[in-house]
Amino acid sequence: MLNLLLSALALGNMILSSAIIIVAFSLFLYLAANNFRHPVARSFSALLAFLTIIYIGDVFLQRVDGGSFADAVIWLKFKWIGIAFIPATYMHFSDALLRSTNAYSRRRRAAVALSYVASGTFLVLVALTDLVVRNGFFYQQAAQFAAGPLFPLFGIFFFALTAWGVYNIRKARNRCLTSTTRRRMTYLAFAFLAPAFGVFPYLIIASFPAEFSPPLVLLLNLVAKAGVGLMITVMAYTVAYQGAFMPDRVVKHNLVHYLLRGPLVATAVVGLMLSVPTVEQWFGLTRETILFATVIAAIVVLELAINLGKPWIDKIIFWGDRDELERIQEIDARLLTTSDLRQLLENVLSATCDLLRVQTGFVVAPENGDWRIETLVGSRENVRHFLEATNLSELVSGGNGAAHDGFIVRDGFWVWQLRARSREAVIGVMGVAARASAPDLSEHEEELVAALTAQAELALEDRQLQQGVFNVLEEITSEIELLQRARGKPRFVGATAEERVEEEAVQSPDFHRAVKDAIDHYWGGPKLADSPLLQLKIVQDSLDEYAGNPTRALRAQIARAIESMKPDGKRSFTAPEWLLYNILELKVIQGKKVREIAYQLALSESDLYRKQRVAIQQVAKTLATMEEQTAQGAAKDADERDSAGVS
Repeated sequence: MLNLLLSALALGNMILSSAIIIVAFSLFLYLAANNFRHPVARSFSALLAFLTIIYIGDVFLQRVDGGSFADAVIWLKFKWIGIAFIPATYMHFSDALLRSTNAYSRRRRAAVALSYVASGTFLVLVALTDLVVRNGFFYQQAAQFAAGPLFPLFGIFFFALTAWGVYNIRKARNRCLTSTTRRRMTYLAFAFLAPAFGVFPYLIIASFPAEFSPPLVLLLNLVAKAGVGLMITVMAYTVAYQGAFMPDRVVKHNLVHYLLRGPLVATAVVGLMLSVPTVEQWFGLTRETILFATVIAAIVVLELAINLGKPWIDKIIFWGDRDELERIQEIDARLLTTSDLRQLLENVLSATCDLLRVQTGFVVAPENGDWRIETLVGSRENVRHFLEATNLSELVSGGNGAAHDGFIVRDGFWVWQLRARSREAVIGVMGVAARASAPDLSEHEEELVAALTAQAELALEDRQLQQGVFNVLEEITSEIELLQRARGKPRFVGATAEERVEEEAVQSPDFHRAVKDAIDHYWGGPKLADSPLLQLKIVQDSLDEYAGNPTRALRAQIARAIESMKPDGKRSFTAPEWLLYNILELKVIQGKKVREIAYQLALSESDLYRKQRVAIQQVAKTLATMEEQTAQGAAKDADERDSAGVS
C-alpha cells in the first residue's frame, strides 16, 4: 500500500513538474514575442526562466537511475541556479512594477543590482563548497541537500527580499487610480508569492531533512506545485497587459487561446506519456505502440475539442461584448477578398459561357479612368484584342454598338453592362464570344443570363462598398490607435502633476493632422513654420543643435522618424518592406512629385496615395513614441534628483 502511494505521489509530482516547465516556458515565449520591450515583462520573464530551471532539475532528479546521493548531486546543484536567483528576480520584478507607476528610486535600483550579486555569490558557494548546502538524502522518489553553516543566511536573504517584493507590490497597488489597474495589481499581489511557494519546500526540507518521510515530502511538493502552476498563470495574465496597446479583449483572447492550444495540450500529452509505463501491462502491448497511439489521439482530440468549444469559450471570456463580437465575426466571414471576388466572377463567367456554349468571356471593371480585367476564360488574345480595339466607356454609354434586349453586340462579342443597384452607375462589363451574328437567346437562357449578371453586379458592388470601408478604416486607423494608447495608459498617483501637456497632445487626432501638414510643407511653408509640433519636447531639446531655429529642428526630427523606418540591408524599390520608407524618402527628403514616385515604385497613383497615408501615420506614431520617451526620461531624471535630494 505504501509503495502504491509513493508511486502515485511520485507520478503526480512528475506530471506537475512537467506542467510547470511547460507553462513557465510557454509564458516566457509569449511575453518575449508580444511585449518583451516592457521592463515588467522582461523582469517577469527572468522570474519564469529561473523557475523553469528549478523544475527541470526536479524532473531530471526523479529520472536518476542510480541509487546513491552522488548520482543526484549534479541535478541538485542545477536546481540551485534557480533557487539562488529567485530572490533577486523577485526584487527586480517588484522594482520594475513600481517604476511602471512612475515611482523611481536609485537606492532601489542599486538594491536590485546587489541582490543579483548576492544570488550569484550563493550559487558559487553551493557549486564549490559545503557552506550553504551539503550532503543530504536520496530516495527513489525524492532527493535533497541538507543545510550547511551559511544556509540560515540564505534563508534570511530569501525571505527578506520576498517580503520587500510584497511591500513593493502593495505600494504599486496603492498608487493605481483606476479600478482596472487596481484589480490587476490585486491579482498580482495574491499570485506574487507563487515562485516562493515553489522554492519553500526545498528550503524547509533542507533545514530539517531527517524529520520528513518520503510520502510527506512528495505530498508537500505536490501541493506547492499545483499552487505554483495556477499562480504563475495569473501573474502572466496580469503582466501580459503591461505595455500592450491592443484592446484588453484582444490580449485576453490571444493569451487564453495560446494557453489552451499550447501548454494545456502539451501538459495533457506529457501526463499521458508518463502514465504509459503504468498501463502497458494491462494490454500486453509494447510501450512504443501505446505511446504513439496515446500521443496522436490526445493531440487530435484536444485540438478538435478546443475548436468546437471556441465559440463557448469566447462567450465566457467576453460575456459583456458577445453580441458585438458575433457581428464582427460574421462580417469577417462574409468579407470578399480579391481572390474571393475573382473566384466568384470566374464561376459566374464560366456558367454563362457554358450556358451559351461558347469558350471565351471576360469581366472588366473601371479603375482610374481605365478598365481592369477582373477575370477571363478562354482565349486571352481575343479578349485583349477586343478591349484594345473597343472604347468600352463609349460602348456602355450607348454609342458604337447595337443594343439587343439588355446587351450590346460588337466585334464578335456580346456585352452586358453591370450596374449598381441604383441602376445609374456602370460598375463593370461582362462579355462573351458571340455564338451567332445576331442574338438568339431562348427565354430560358435570357432568364439565366439575367440571374448570372445580377450575381456579378452584386459582387462588384459589394467589393466597391468594402473598398470604401477599407479606405475609411485606413483614415481612422491612426485615431483608433491613439484612443487605444490613451485607454491603455494607466494613471497613477503623482503622475498627473508631472505630465506635460505635449504628452496628451500626441494622443489626439490633431497631432496626426499636424504631422501630415508639416510633411506637406517640409521644405518650407506656413504649415511647417507655424506647426504646433514646434512645441514638442524633442524639438525644443534639439534647438541648440540647429542654431535655435525651431523649423530646422522640427525638420530634423521628421527626417529622423523617417530614417527609423528604413529596413536593414541594401535598398530596394520593389521589396514590400521598403515601400513605406521609399515613399517618404522620395516624397519628403527628395521632394519628388507623385507621378514620378508612382512610376519609380511601379504603383498606380491611387495605390500610392493609400500607401502614403499609411506611411505618414507611421511617422506620426514614431514621433509620438519619441516624444513620450523623452518626456518619460525627463520625469525619471526629475524623480531620481528628488529621491537623491531626500536621501
